[in-house]
Amino acid sequence: MTDAAPAILAPIAAQAATLSEWRQYLHRHPELALEEVGTAAFVAEKLRDFGLAPETGIGGTGVVVVIEGAAPGASIALRADMDALPMEEDNDLPFRSQTAGAAHCCGHDGHTAALLGTAQYLAANPPAAGRVVLIFQPAEETGEGAKAMIADGLLDRFSFDEVYAFHNMPLLAPGEAGARAGGVLNGYAIWRIDVSGVGGHGAAFFKATDPLQAAARLAVEISSLVGRYVSPADSALVNVGALQAGSSHNIIADSAVLKGTLRALDPTVLEALLARLRQTCEGMAAMTGCEIALTIEAEVPPCVNHPDAAATAARACAKVLGEAGLVADHLPYPFTDDMALLLQAAPGAYLFLGQESAMCHNPHYRFDDSLLPVAASIFATIVKDRLG
Repeated sequence: MTDAAPAILAPIAAQAATLSEWRQYLHRHPELALEEVGTAAFVAEKLRDFGLAPETGIGGTGVVVVIEGAAPGASIALRADMDALPMEEDNDLPFRSQTAGAAHCCGHDGHTAALLGTAQYLAANPPAAGRVVLIFQPAEETGEGAKAMIADGLLDRFSFDEVYAFHNMPLLAPGEAGARAGGVLNGYAIWRIDVSGVGGHGAAFFKATDPLQAAARLAVEISSLVGRYVSPADSALVNVGALQAGSSHNIIADSAVLKGTLRALDPTVLEALLARLRQTCEGMAAMTGCEIALTIEAEVPPCVNHPDAAATAARACAKVLGEAGLVADHLPYPFTDDMALLLQAAPGAYLFLGQESAMCHNPHYRFDDSLLPVAASIFATIVKDRLG
């Protein structure tokens, strides 16, 4: 952590209050994955205000805009995610969520506002050569957004040679930036298990085939997969996030649903865990007589930073925050982000900016607006470094 004042670019620093207004507007109006219609419209409106020509509806609600340099050159992509979480916020804020069941408790409103600040700066200060592709992506939380934009021609219509993104990180101190080479985030599989049985009266359980009991036993078995089958030297985890079944104390339900994730930094470990998950479902079906169907709803590979791109991101972070603020040797984080699919398409780097807050996905999480001009300056500095 550094005591020196961040070297935020002056034109961006002058817009800090505006960036905060944009972020707080988005915070008041959160939208869930693939429903970011209002968010996308807000982004496109601002981009047009900057004199740019965004293209909308890419992958459903994605927005892309290109800023051309004065001469031919490389193409640099910058990406922000736009979706909110399906949860209630528990913060006493004047701009707290006004949408029931949705809240920006991960900071994507801040990521979007920071990239808008970058767009405003680059519109007035375009690169000397090449071009910048700004990607406002939907549905990161469900692992669907990058895939949907790629399927809609993102890589062909807006090709890029390098790609960068950032995430706020309460595990880093304010004034610190993480920019390491190699694996930075786990890959994951989002899974759903549907358990079907025979319902009935709670006192006549012997005439029923109870899916709730099977689901509860599955939850315990699934939670033990990493401890039983993964080497302690490997990074992996499993999470059972939901178990839904039943409606009353004396009714045996006829169905149950479990939902969760498997995560690992090594794709082979992730595949091994998926195989064990399938075997566990098959075994529980044989034991209980229930029908058990496993569905993989989304798969995302690990985020891996290219060494050269990580060095570029680290230089930019050091210029903005000072050398003492750069953390280039942090361990990989256990989270997942479908930025991984863009990193597979081109060399790039995913960096992290420290802040004080409850952890992301906590109802008390709060994005730190002071990160907005910092992130926008880092993005702009990357562009200047690579394109002049």
